[in-house]
Amino acid sequence: MCAVLALISIAAPAWSQAAAPERLSARDLQHWLTSVQKPGKPGAGVSAIGGNDSCQHANDMECDEPGVGTGACPAGTDRSDCWRIMSGEEDNSCQWAHDGECDEPRLGTGVCTQGTDLADCGDLSGLRFRTDACDLAFNGVCDEPGEGTGRCEARTDRSDCAGRERPMSFDDHFFGRDDRVLLDTGEAPWSRIGTVSMDAGGTCTATLIGPDILLTAAHCIEGEQGRVNARGTFETGFDRQEGPVRARVIDYLTDPGRAAAVGTEQDDPLDWALLRLDRRLGDTVGWLGVRTLTRDLGRRAGLEERIYQAGYSWDTGENLSGNTDCRVVEIYADTTFAHECDTTQGDSGSPFLIEDEGDWFVIGSDSTYRRVETGPVINIAVGAEAWVDRLEAFASGEAGANATRPMGGGKPGVTGARKPGG
Repeated sequence: MCAVLALISIAAPAWSQAAAPERLSARDLQHWLTSVQKPGKPGAGVSAIGGNDSCQHANDMECDEPGVGTGACPAGTDRSDCWRIMSGEEDNSCQWAHDGECDEPRLGTGVCTQGTDLADCGDLSGLRFRTDACDLAFNGVCDEPGEGTGRCEARTDRSDCAGRERPMSFDDHFFGRDDRVLLDTGEAPWSRIGTVSMDAGGTCTATLIGPDILLTAAHCIEGEQGRVNARGTFETGFDRQEGPVRARVIDYLTDPGRAAAVGTEQDDPLDWALLRLDRRLGDTVGWLGVRTLTRDLGRRAGLEERIYQAGYSWDTGENLSGNTDCRVVEIYADTTFAHECDTTQGDSGSPFLIEDEGDWFVIGSDSTYRRVETGPVINIAVGAEAWVDRLEAFASGEAGANATRPMGGGKPGVTGARKPGG
């Protein structure tokens, strides 16, 4: 895999204080994606074309004015990023215009200011600042006001009102079409997949694979220099009649070689983390078993298996979204695999599942994406082979950063490495 794959390279946007690295590791990718997140959402009161650039997010290449942009800036304070959109005078002033690839933020690579790559992004402009955050998204009916039923807020039912065709972009990893659906977290197996919100900032998807054991991505608990800060809160079961359940992260386990490998081609199979909770939430909502593509299924069966993926994507609000019929497209010797499931920001750490006679098993977790030199972008996941042999020791308290539980003399806290989802 290493010989043919290269991490996506991008030019440094204006908001970056340093040049973008030529290669983005999984941790680097997470930092770049989360560093530009802004508060607020589109609202009323479209600003005038005048104004200034006094907003802290001005000149970051993305329009942040209310009504026409993200809404992270007060009206009239992000003129440079918004005036082309507000005046309807979009142009091709970006140096990467006419290169056959949309380079606007959100819609494409993000290296051009919005409204300056008309030739490549014009057909996609209707998708700007629209999401599928409405609870009725993906139901096949446009529910936005005006053109639809009005049961959703404006610009929150994108797929039903504007169609599912999607470009591949730096933020969103779709393969020409968004095939995701919303999933009911009041029911198994989706009630076992939740969010882990880190005290240091950032949120990823995590999955119960034991009564008090989570699986997520290692880059979700790492800072800019690779230092681990696993303090955070896990929450799941948002659609349960009894309400969601939550617990604190109190311990973690990552591969001992990860710190030295981050930023190299060897870090892909090391982008996994096991987390221990201070409460046995699995006794309430259940947990998922574990199977491996190579040992349990075999390569041929693994490539033919129907797989499911579920995560808390940035664009679906508080709803769990996912894929219910996608495939593994390649299995690599380093325990990673490539897949065709539609994923985006927030899906880091999200599980890939298989179903067997009503029982559900995790086969891997979402990590990063890469581009084949002569082909499309592919999504990379870490297979369960990378960590399954360490699961029992971590669950029993014999392994981990804290390893505070007594060793021996009793049944381990989880046999879920092989336990059906039940």
